[in-house]
Amino acid sequence: MISPSQFTAPWWARNSHIQTLLPTFLRRNKRLKLAWQKLDLADGDFVDLAWIESDEASSPEQPIVVVFHGLEGSVESPYAKGILQACHQQGWRAVVMHFRGCSGKPNKLWRGYHSGEIEDAKACINYLQQQYPKAPLLALGYSLGGNMLVNYLAKTPNSPIVAAAVVSPPLNLAACSERLQRGFSKIYQHHLLSRMKRNLCKKINKTQQAPLNTQQVQSWQNFVQFDEHYTAQAHGFKGAADYYHRCSGLPLLKDICHPTLLIHAADDPFMDQRVIPKAEQLSQAVEYRLSNTGGHVGFVGGSLLRPQFWLESSIPAWFEQQLEQVTK
Repeated sequence: MISPSQFTAPWWARNSHIQTLLPTFLRRNKRLKLAWQKLDLADGDFVDLAWIESDEASSPEQPIVVVFHGLEGSVESPYAKGILQACHQQGWRAVVMHFRGCSGKPNKLWRGYHSGEIEDAKACINYLQQQYPKAPLLALGYSLGGNMLVNYLAKTPNSPIVAAAVVSPPLNLAACSERLQRGFSKIYQHHLLSRMKRNLCKKINKTQQAPLNTQQVQSWQNFVQFDEHYTAQAHGFKGAADYYHRCSGLPLLKDICHPTLLIHAADDPFMDQRVIPKAEQLSQAVEYRLSNTGGHVGFVGGSLLRPQFWLESSIPAWFEQQLEQVTK
């Protein structure tokens, strides 16, 4: 189902890059009280969970929102800080699952994470279900984490998730990779790629007989080269094109059976029209909201002195509707 978006950027923040960058500046000094937990995985590696702490004792039936961050993101990402606090104010528990190597600690294995890697999310969600069997589970994915969540939902029809929300997912990975090599969007690619290369070089320096050296890594100029020589090779793909083809979420939307809210902005500088699904590509369980403005995981309204973060009100409101359906 395609629904009209209720978000319109104010006159002072209609530029897509302002929308994309503004949350970083507005949320830079925000601090949350967090509780950290290490979750060991079946292959000997681990992921770190960051819970927002509450002064109130939680009940067994209190909903839990599990958040999956974007590329090179973490609980320190502006959108993660904002939604954790919004969930807390709603009276829910909320936790960010850090992809391997994204919590500030290098993971143990050569492999890492990618847009279609669902096993770690599956392990996390199953763990939460076992530990909190009476708590409704809600899933929320941003950007890369959103595309991963689409993969998870489509390929895990028996998931214990009650409902999910996906924000600014790169549903066509090849198209997004191309888009990030044009115009001002190159700045985003350079920023993210620099962090990815730096973290991979740290891993190489700690790994005996790594299949790559740091000189090779530093020579890569775009995501395609990174994905061709590391992501694909470390995770069993034939190359970057094979990875993009097999892990893009767009053709999987029709297979989702859990209530899912999908949010895009048409001016997202990380993607183009090839990422926007058509009505026939959506399952009956997916509600798609497309706004003309909003940038990439931006959606900032209000005034500069009193900004309003639309995602932090609209997503909890939609989750609340789904929880009400379950309890009827």
